[in-house]
Amino acid sequence: MDRRQRTIVGILWISVAGVMALTLEPGIPSTASAIARLFVVLLALFLAVVYLFDPWGVLSRQPFH
Repeated sequence: MDRRQRTIVGILWISVAGVMALTLEPGIPSTASAIARLFVVLLALFLAVVYLFDPWGVLSRQPFH
């Protein structure tokens, strides 16, 4: 994946995290659905970091070439 593609995908994951964060209520989540939404927000932010910064070089390697 080249840098432009990774940037676009990272921005999409940040957008997903933002939309899901709008559904969260302030405070500590007390229901299973609120905990699941918080998990989705954290997962989307993690994936955004992986795509934007590629900290372990996973995306810059091309295993199928």
